[in-house]
Amino acid sequence: MGLVEVVDDGYYRIKRINGDTHVRHHLENLGFVPGERLKVISKTADGLIVNVKGSRVAVNNDAASMVVV
Repeated sequence: MGLVEVVDDGYYRIKRINGDTHVRHHLENLGFVPGERLKVISKTADGLIVNVKGSRVAVNNDAASMVVV
């Protein structure tokens, strides 16, 4: 399931990152790497706020849909 599809706040493990090379590198630079654990802090209509690798990161729904948990 894509990160954008999670139904509740909580902890998730990243399985893979979809998308083209540019998108994958951008998300990896933000800390979204396969095997990493993240916590969804909140969801909005536009995206999510997550805690990954000790940092809070805001991602829009397009980017969140590329992160498979």
